Amino acid sequence: MKVAVWDTYVTRKDGRVMHFDIIVEDGTSQKKVFEYGREYLKTKKEEGQKLTSKECNFCHTEEAKPEVESSIKEKGYYIYEMENCD
Repeated sequence: MKVAVWDTYVTRKDGRVMHFDIIVEDGTSQKKVFEYGREYLKTKKEEGQKLTSKECNFCHTEEAKPEVESSIKEKGYYIYEMENCD
């Protein structure tokens, strides 16, 4: 499966910046990517934080690893956490 990687930086409620990738099936709309990002932020108790094209940008496409593909088939997206996502 070919996937699109969206590089995302969201300011948390405590002021730290979360850095994560939203990975979706290639061709997924930007609007849907933002919806997935907001869904993820809710799981981190960061709902309501700004998530627009300023915070989230398309980066590149690649072939999905098995765990990424499985997550995308199950819920539409995969989050790769990098910084301040705890």
